[in-house]
Amino acid sequence: MTNNKKIIVIVPAYNESGHIKEVIREIRANVPVVVDIVIIDDGSVDDTSSRALAAGAFVIQLPYNLGIGGAMQTGYRYAAQQHYDYAVRIDGDGQHDPADISAMLQALLESDRDMFIGSRFLTKEGYQSTWMRKIGIFTLSKLVGLVTGEHVTDPTSGYNVCNKKMIHLFAKQYPTDYPEVESLIMMKQYGCRFAELAVKMKPRASGKSSISSWKSIYYMIKVVLAVLIMRTRKTQKPQRLERSF
Repeated sequence: MTNNKKIIVIVPAYNESGHIKEVIREIRANVPVVVDIVIIDDGSVDDTSSRALAAGAFVIQLPYNLGIGGAMQTGYRYAAQQHYDYAVRIDGDGQHDPADISAMLQALLESDRDMFIGSRFLTKEGYQSTWMRKIGIFTLSKLVGLVTGEHVTDPTSGYNVCNKKMIHLFAKQYPTDYPEVESLIMMKQYGCRFAELAVKMKPRASGKSSISSWKSIYYMIKVVLAVLIMRTRKTQKPQRLERSF
């Protein structure tokens, strides 16, 4: 399927000991090619790291909690330094179904896009989130569409696959806090292209979401401000970033 290309699955995890071994097992069971799995333990205070190691994954253990942006940039920096061709991001809480990884990789290989995002809303199957979050997601999808000219139904999805160009771009710079929406704007600024693919998501199997109902309002305000700020920034060409690794 990938013509001997190197593939890495990056799993950010914070206090996910309750389900991390199952996530790793399901990745192994559902991807019919050899992939490397790296768990980015984002300062967990439970035994996430030891359980991940016992399940056969490589673990990068951060000394303290950096948040999803810092955790993912760590993963992309590792992927760039180790010369991976494709990177899959899948969360460690069991919400993303590894059965969709192969289809997402295949879509990336057969297209001219740099990233495919797993969307729960294209077919509206599986877990659809709470009504408050859906309102926020709808609002952000309109914002992303306005700024990028791309139709996006699930801009907050943390389930995606990307190529080497994106690995190097995200290794060099990646938004902090809740980076999913901001990274799409950044991709557009660098002339990169993305698309969505239908996936089925499940309710989180373990751990606790970092975004409560009231934090969703703060998240919305922060993302909108961040997008406005990003629109004023000048960017470098992506090929310059690859020379750093």
